[in-house]
Amino acid sequence: MTASSIDGQESGNGVPLGQVRNCDGCTLCCKVMSVYELEKPPDAWCLHCRIGVGCSIYDDRPTECRQFLCGYLTLSDLSEEWKPSRSKIVITTEVIRNSITFHVDPSRPDAWRREPFYSYMKQQAERVASQRGRVLVVVGRRSIVIFPDRDVDLGNVGDDELIVTGESQTPLGMAPEAGTMKRDDPTRQQIEAAQGGPIYAQALAEGRLKRGVTI
Repeated sequence: MTASSIDGQESGNGVPLGQVRNCDGCTLCCKVMSVYELEKPPDAWCLHCRIGVGCSIYDDRPTECRQFLCGYLTLSDLSEEWKPSRSKIVITTEVIRNSITFHVDPSRPDAWRREPFYSYMKQQAERVASQRGRVLVVVGRRSIVIFPDRDVDLGNVGDDELIVTGESQTPLGMAPEAGTMKRDDPTRQQIEAAQGGPIYAQALAEGRLKRGVTI
């Protein structure tokens, strides 16, 4: 799991600091997120989940489950429509990478295309564009990078692959790009740091960086 907010303190009423809502019967994270301590893969219901009710081992749940708060619980600007059990989308954020990921229930693969969800994703893409951030939609193994002007489908991304964003030259000038490359590529760190320019272009030309498809 990737926690959107981790804080060891509480507000005094048992609610972690930063949490503005309660799960209230929503258990979608128990399906779409992985739990390493339980060897639970993503997109499969946890054996301990009572769907629509809660966790059957709540008092003894793994640390990563204890520390996990989805975006719906922490982002006060989200409406009730964003409740994962309704939207079929679980939001996680990474402060360090300034990224936000929308994990979509594979049983509703086009949920992210609906409103108000899609417009919000575009707003977030605009917000992080100048900060080298990233907005990502994940549906099963499929990953889609959301840019302000378009969406780039990376297809199924393997565990041995890494998503890389940058810029490339087009007839209209420099434009944001997204692709995948092997995690063990010796130039990976250089390419990630460059986020465009000659190093990025060379990796594309040599086939070490696989460009996504605009959709």
